[in-house]
Amino acid sequence: MSLLYTEQQEELIKLVKDFAENEIKPYVEELDKKGETPAKELFKGAFEMGLHMVEIPEEYGGAGLDFETTAMIFEELAKVDAGYAITLVSTFVALRSVILSGSPEQARLFADIIEPGNFAAFTLTEPNAGTDVAAMKGTAVKDGDEYILNASKTFITNGEIADVYVVFFKTDKNAGNKGISAFIVERDRPGVTVGVHEDKMGLRLSNTSDVFFQDVRVPADHLIGREGQGFKIALNTLNLSRAFVGTLAVGIMQRALDEAIAYAQEREQFGRPIMKFQSVQGLIADMAIKTEAARALVNNTMRLMDQGDLVKKEGAITKTFVSDACQEVTSKAVQVFGGYGVIKDYPVEKLMRDCKVFQIFEGTNEIQRSTIARELDKEYK
Repeated sequence: MSLLYTEQQEELIKLVKDFAENEIKPYVEELDKKGETPAKELFKGAFEMGLHMVEIPEEYGGAGLDFETTAMIFEELAKVDAGYAITLVSTFVALRSVILSGSPEQARLFADIIEPGNFAAFTLTEPNAGTDVAAMKGTAVKDGDEYILNASKTFITNGEIADVYVVFFKTDKNAGNKGISAFIVERDRPGVTVGVHEDKMGLRLSNTSDVFFQDVRVPADHLIGREGQGFKIALNTLNLSRAFVGTLAVGIMQRALDEAIAYAQEREQFGRPIMKFQSVQGLIADMAIKTEAARALVNNTMRLMDQGDLVKKEGAITKTFVSDACQEVTSKAVQVFGGYGVIKDYPVEKLMRDCKVFQIFEGTNEIQRSTIARELDKEYK
């Protein structure tokens, strides 16, 4: 491992590792085949451990763990299944919008919904507004002390299982990005409905669905920040979140490395383990190099976030490098396994499927490279 851990971090990592191996892993293969999000019963242990509350500040009933430690323990969950891990992490994505830009009362409202053992969803994307957020059609219209919300959102992680959403609408249709506003919306409000769970290639234990808002009324105090601040809120949230999801990709990479080494030590050709062949050694060494580098990069970015940095450039660098490296590492794992690597009875084809979307969600890697270049252009002037 490339990191130095405190005693507390080591204890938490072991606790989560044991939980994931014993309580989650036995169910992953079947759930992946079915493409089903685990029933809440499978999250009971995570809720009892407080994994859904680790990032919520102590004053609102959470553990208030730093980003660095939280990333370490979620890497362990992702080694067993990144889809399971991201179901919990997606609550934090929504939470960050409230903590960064909302009021203490809103943070308390959010935490009180999550604490009993519930999920949240960050609800931004629309069918024609992915990377081009300003193209969203959803509207929020002020009506006395309430807002009336209408929108069709798509590709929403936790969309079907969330009990509360952070949702983005246009409060001024003619103001482009500056006309976007963010709201807290409880699932049980009349007019909130969800679509079917998407049948995805990877992260099949993670729920992804459409969410519809039809004449949904929310109190004016559910507006996060002020009208027109939604785009900035979304960007600041995603700057942190795209860096954090890198730790899940590292978990996938480490699992791929573990599986490849175990297989290479056991599989024999020409009378000796394939681990003894230089070509296989090269594949595994490259996997280890990328995994350790990715973990160190994620860790450094988490430490910057713990110091209050919004990591616009650093988060983009982390997300892009780690997700690209994940593709390379899982592909090499499949190569080590040879023909068995593409068979579902073996674990590495799933890891390759799971990691692809990391190059797409939280802002595509193409957009991240543009962000990095723009930030560098500013720095060097």
